[in-house]
Amino acid sequence: MTSPASPPARGWFITIEGPEGAGKTTQAARLESWLQTAGIPVMRTREPGGTRLGELLRDVLLDGRASTPIDPLADALLFNAARRQLVAEVIRPALDARTTVVCARFADSTIAYQGYGSGLDLTALRSLEEVATGGLRPDLTILLDVPAEVGLARKTEAADQTRFETSFDLAFHRRVRDGFLAVAAAEWGRFTVVDAAQDEAAVWVDVRSAAARLVGIGEALNEPERPIVRMQG
Repeated sequence: MTSPASPPARGWFITIEGPEGAGKTTQAARLESWLQTAGIPVMRTREPGGTRLGELLRDVLLDGRASTPIDPLADALLFNAARRQLVAEVIRPALDARTTVVCARFADSTIAYQGYGSGLDLTALRSLEEVATGGLRPDLTILLDVPAEVGLARKTEAADQTRFETSFDLAFHRRVRDGFLAVAAAEWGRFTVVDAAQDEAAVWVDVRSAAARLVGIGEALNEPERPIVRMQG
């Protein structure tokens, strides 16, 4: 196994994106454990969430029981508020300490959901993103791509359903998927697109390969036997 590569000034920033039911939480947890085994300092977080403010906003933004629709621009502003707090409080300090950060969802989700899904102006959303992130961009984004019908069918339990499953139609989710693929095509150097319609183990092989290329370690590294702790969402 080769020695891990190190970015010149900070930790690696890896995001995992995708439509509903793509398996982002599961793969982020596996990636965190694998990097730990490789001896790479790593932390895992999520959007929205990861901070006290972010978790409070998460409850508002994802509540599947919500009966009052949220205006798409209000949605985008709230997601970016949670994002700003996460970047300032968690992500940038970790990266500056040379810790690799694995984040389930980041700014590309707002482009896909509120941009392509809800029809907000993409240029305006990019401006909001720039303010919220201070220009921070992932070193690698792994897009878990799955047809909307397949992803939604995986989330049949009420406890797993957010406002986006209960309040948005199939056409919306198809636009979201198309949006993710459009962003990936435009920024192909940052993205690795993984077929998330495969079984979980096969998806993990592709995720691991993408991360291994970034950080410069052999992808055959044995994984830890301890169970993966999954964050909700």
